[in-house]
Amino acid sequence: MFSGISSRVQALPAGAEAQQHDLRVVLAAHQAPVLRRSLGQMATTFLPFFALIAAMYALIDISPWLSLALAVPAAGLIVRIFIIQHDCGHGAFFRSRAANEWLGRFCGLITLTPYANWRRQHANHHAMWNNLDHRRSGADIYSTCLTVAEYRALSPLQRWGHRAMRHPLIAQLLLPPLVFILLYRIPFDTPAAWRHERASVFVTDIALAVLFTSLVLLLGAGPVALVQLPTMVIASIFGVWLFSVQHRFEGVVWSREESWSATDAALLGSSHLQLPRILQWFSGNIGFHHIHHLMPRVPNYRLEECHRACASLVPGTKSLTLRRALKAPAYALWDDEAARMVRFSDLRPA
Repeated sequence: MFSGISSRVQALPAGAEAQQHDLRVVLAAHQAPVLRRSLGQMATTFLPFFALIAAMYALIDISPWLSLALAVPAAGLIVRIFIIQHDCGHGAFFRSRAANEWLGRFCGLITLTPYANWRRQHANHHAMWNNLDHRRSGADIYSTCLTVAEYRALSPLQRWGHRAMRHPLIAQLLLPPLVFILLYRIPFDTPAAWRHERASVFVTDIALAVLFTSLVLLLGAGPVALVQLPTMVIASIFGVWLFSVQHRFEGVVWSREESWSATDAALLGSSHLQLPRILQWFSGNIGFHHIHHLMPRVPNYRLEECHRACASLVPGTKSLTLRRALKAPAYALWDDEAARMVRFSDLRPA
């Protein structure tokens, strides 16, 4: 029971055996899902989501603007559904593996995410986050970064392209909807050997095609577009922003392989995002991201209580206010010499 937890706390300072033991006990006490709470979260998430979507369709002919206004809370609920999907991917929402898998797939139809493919990609993230020697190349520009030296080694055109892709208008507003609506429709960054995961992309696409074709035949293409597109656009922007500030922000720590440890990376390389209570609810407590990386099997609805129980055992965590978090995406490069994240505007001419 404690083997996985032990491997994550072994990097605590020497002589802190009692502290390590206490942390193991606290994490173990919070990692089990509670069926009543899981079912309750499903009820308070899926029921209002489907009610809002139905209301949006009903209001289109009466007041398109009122229908559009409902896209905001509906998008927040999609983010919350994604967090449930995220818990399923970690086997944290139910004790039953099959229940996690089926609910995760169902969530994926709402979030437009091929569940099995996303789950394996996300497992890679948990294996190497904030490890400078295990950064993965590819389309994900949100969970990795270049060092200042690597950036300076680029050609002028490559630097321009690198900065342009990370400009807030592109990285935070334009790309997120494209990722969920278009890029997730193809296994663009999935290795050929991942046959099951690649198949999950196409199975999800077929299911979505059947679902949206049925909606168009029943309600018309215009209403479907007016309801589904703005909702998904808002949800993707909010969700990607949450993801982008979890490991790249002012004060975060990235490490080389020889000094990297799961515990240090969780506490120093993951944010504790202090959101207003309503946004914390919509984001499924994922702002307690340091706790999530300490123990991914803690269900989202237990993250806050686990954080409180661990507070005295994990001092020095990286807390972000909403104001600091809104500025976090600007920190795009790791300065090896200064051991800190920097903005492009902080660089001096080479």
